[in-house]
Amino acid sequence: TSGSTGLPKGVAVTHEGLMNFATELRERCGTRPGSRVLHFASPSFDASVLEYLLAFGAGATFVIAPTSVYGGDDLAELLRRHDVTHAFITPAALASVHETGMDQLEMIGVGGDVCPPELVARWAPGRRMFNMYGPTEATISVTIDGPLQPAEPVTIGSPNRGVEALVLDARLRPVAVGVPGELYVAGPALARGYHDRLGLSAERFVANPYGGNGARMYRTGDLVRWVEAERGLSLEYL
Repeated sequence: TSGSTGLPKGVAVTHEGLMNFATELRERCGTRPGSRVLHFASPSFDASVLEYLLAFGAGATFVIAPTSVYGGDDLAELLRRHDVTHAFITPAALASVHETGMDQLEMIGVGGDVCPPELVARWAPGRRMFNMYGPTEATISVTIDGPLQPAEPVTIGSPNRGVEALVLDARLRPVAVGVPGELYVAGPALARGYHDRLGLSAERFVANPYGGNGARMYRTGDLVRWVEAERGLSLEYL
């Protein structure tokens, strides 16, 4: 995990979860052998694994950013000089880059923080832009919204391949569309648990009352609600 609590934890994800996510990325983002994928995330951030799957899942070229590049003009120059076609960049870093002269950039994914509408207005025209949400405990990303369009609400999207998203109340009952609840994640994307942390795993990876024998779900602690969107039901992060 990213360690936002001050204590990073190893997460034991499965090959099935990674396979599903690699397929989701390839189909949604359109990577292919001729693509050039940016490697910008620190290896300590699970977004780096997203970048690996985005590139290696399609046999694309990996463009590795120097560790001295954090955003701004340096990142803009890197994207242009190396003809990067696909990139995942946090909203804060992307906001520091000017979008002029980025015609070769076909797809951009954002995540790790809230994506403001003004960022979509700047970067979505002329390319596919996706908002990717997910905890490390469910193979990096569990929902994707997009392609985003300027002037449309930015949500965290609908469940990825291999993901079951449940929005439940305090008594673990499903809530109606439009009603806030806590997001729980189940399905093949779910990790086996925290590495060598059995107690914490039992606390966060709980029994799934809507699955079969032994089924589990991860309680994200995030408050969301289902909303009607252009592409069907979507999750709004609260």
